[in-house]
Amino acid sequence: MKAGPWLRLIALAAAAGVALVVVTGDWAFGHDVAAHATFALLAGVTLAARFAHPNRPSLFAAAASALAAFALAGLSALAGAPAVLHLALGAVSLAAASVLAVISFRRSGEPVASPSTSLLLGSGPAAWRDYVTLTKPRIMVLLLLTAAGGVFLGAGGVPSAGLLAATLGGLALACGGASALNHVLDRDIDRLMGHRTSRRPVAAGRIPPARALEFGVALSALSFVLLAGFVNVLAALLAVFGNLFYVLVYTCWLKRSTPQNIVIGGAAGAVPPVVGWAAATGNLTLPALLLFLIVFFWTPPHFWALALLIRRDYEAARVPMLPVVRGERETARSIVRYTVALVAITLLPVAARTVGAVYLVSALALGAVFLALALALARATTPARARRLFSFSLAYLALLFVALALDPILAGS
Repeated sequence: MKAGPWLRLIALAAAAGVALVVVTGDWAFGHDVAAHATFALLAGVTLAARFAHPNRPSLFAAAASALAAFALAGLSALAGAPAVLHLALGAVSLAAASVLAVISFRRSGEPVASPSTSLLLGSGPAAWRDYVTLTKPRIMVLLLLTAAGGVFLGAGGVPSAGLLAATLGGLALACGGASALNHVLDRDIDRLMGHRTSRRPVAAGRIPPARALEFGVALSALSFVLLAGFVNVLAALLAVFGNLFYVLVYTCWLKRSTPQNIVIGGAAGAVPPVVGWAAATGNLTLPALLLFLIVFFWTPPHFWALALLIRRDYEAARVPMLPVVRGERETARSIVRYTVALVAITLLPVAARTVGAVYLVSALALGAVFLALALALARATTPARARRLFSFSLAYLALLFVALALDPILAGS
């Protein structure tokens, strides 16, 4: 059975409390009040887990870990230890508290391990590779590249190495956490979509859903601490928004309910460059919106090209992607419409005088190729042309954001 409602409520409050303590790090009085209240919550949930649920060792282990790390973080601050150690202990506490909140909603009979995974991250090289797979590293690399473009543009040139590393590191954890949660939520349809997805770690049963869920939550919590502690709170909150939108809005709702799923859901993938801008500037102004719109309008033609290639897989899983619901011809026409809009939007940063000639030439050249491939696909909707468009769309976004990053550097040289 699940933990009782009061324990679940306290577990959620404790996780929120640790996050609040992280956010209020620079507010002396508020930080102290939040820290004392959170310590009480963590102590309470630890005692409740130990004595009220002796048959739930994982519940007590997570609570005790969160409490111990939180207490050590406080002691490190009182002892004048380096701020990095204080923040690292806070990160461990938030990760453990977040996992605790998840475990408190899980029934005691649900499996937490499998023969191949005896510890949190499993055992053996194969288990480690599976956990890396959960983070979808290929997708992550492209998202981080767009974030880096936002950082360079916001900094007006080369940002500090520390800022860039903290921003990309925090976003990598956020993207990895969201991807792991996506594996958990989509495991049923992954099994139906052929070889490409049926062998994913959770769908294939190599990693239990409970472990993947805890892994994703822990990565997301660590991401929040890293961004809030070393970048700024705005960047951390934006990353949280992107995670929640991708997991709750796109994966849980839009993907299975409407052929416009990827259009609206594309907002999640458009968050990283905005995080990059916010990391460098601490604000959300017009350039941040333009970065968002570029990725937002790029997503449908990119993803629909892939959907054309694996339409039968989506049909088998009953996922209402546009090619399944409206057909290939209408999908190809929609790709052209969104590509035209995308090319026009990529010119807006020039009109806003955010970037200059280097970016303008790159955007025009890349946009011309993208549009030519989209028109060719509309004339003859073949797998070869869809594959060509899909492959180029990846290079397009990467090169466009490289141009965004280089423009202020070359303009200032």
